[in-house]
Amino acid sequence: MTTSQDRASVLITGAAGGIGRATALLLARRGWHCVLVDADAAALDRLQAEWPQQARAPLALVADLTDAARIAALGPQLPPLDALINNAGMSAGGAEVLAGVEDGAAQRLLALNLEAPARMVQACAPQLRAGARIVNVASGAGLRAIPWRGLYSASKAGVIAQTQALARARPDWSVSALSPGFVRTELVQRLIASQRLDLPQVLARIPLARMAEPEDMAEALAFLVSPGARPCAGQLLVLDGGSSIYGGSQPLPPTQLAALAFDTPRALHATCIESAEWQAALAQLPSAAAGYPAVIDGRALQAPAGGLLAAVLEAARAFRARHARQASLTLLLPPPPAAVDWQLAGDAAAARMALSTLAAEWGAAGLRINALAPACAPADCVALLDYMSGARAQFLTGQVLMPALP
Repeated sequence: MTTSQDRASVLITGAAGGIGRATALLLARRGWHCVLVDADAAALDRLQAEWPQQARAPLALVADLTDAARIAALGPQLPPLDALINNAGMSAGGAEVLAGVEDGAAQRLLALNLEAPARMVQACAPQLRAGARIVNVASGAGLRAIPWRGLYSASKAGVIAQTQALARARPDWSVSALSPGFVRTELVQRLIASQRLDLPQVLARIPLARMAEPEDMAEALAFLVSPGARPCAGQLLVLDGGSSIYGGSQPLPPTQLAALAFDTPRALHATCIESAEWQAALAQLPSAAAGYPAVIDGRALQAPAGGLLAAVLEAARAFRARHARQASLTLLLPPPPAAVDWQLAGDAAAARMALSTLAAEWGAAGLRINALAPACAPADCVALLDYMSGARAQFLTGQVLMPALP
């Protein structure tokens, strides 16, 4: 369901390398007018030199986003915007949390990672059109402590909380966050080449048994800045190959599978869908006779109280009996009830943990399992299902998403 975004405009910070670069090129190919912001003028020049021929020329702005005054000065230079992607950031390899105060390194990291996203929103606000989408690029480091990277984990945890607060404060916008895991950016590739990063050790903690490419994140960001992502307002999309849901008790098996092309057609199979509303919503998803197998299973929607775990396991058995490699299973779950008998309170938690465990066990075979428990109408979830069930989201696994409309 990828559609042209002609006349839509997006500002991307940290646009000249890694995730930002991949996202800029992808959105340009899809018809967006891109405003590129980066502190590295030479890298911006290189990006513009490889700009897609048929795409609208970007507006490139050199700016050090650790400088509050420079961010404020960007505002008058901007065109009307449909989306803002706060992607710029830095790490602090080898530094302890309490280091970097005397030389200003700690404050510079906080200025870029935590303060700049808020300042960019303020600078862009006059130019943000009604219904604008704002996406902050966080990190798995914001979900769990990563030692010897200075205040990186703290700054990313702050960005996640900031995103959720902004979503509540500005329901007229659609504000969300992306949490990448290990991504093969230029920096990470240099760490691997210098043996400062042990690649086999990293992969042994990722259920899908590979590192993400910047293009994996670009596909996710392209979805999150689309109008169809409105039900994801206030949500954190964790795109880490399942590493955040893995307990780490033993190394995970390697994989021999190569990543699929993102435009691989989806062979959709919807099963156990009794709701007419869900049937109508799923009928809008494109499907091919052959391609990436994507199963959407609705049997959990009919599960009795206390029967969610059993429904999840039944769906997983049916899926596994039909698919041996590279396929996705998306479970439709009922929204959490307002109240539940305490004796049944463990059922939903057990179901979620079973889903996470299956994601860890299946990952090396390229089998993904995710769930959707929406608090909005099925029709509002079509774009999200289109993204998460297909090859564009092939690094998404082990997640339970709960979209809602403000």
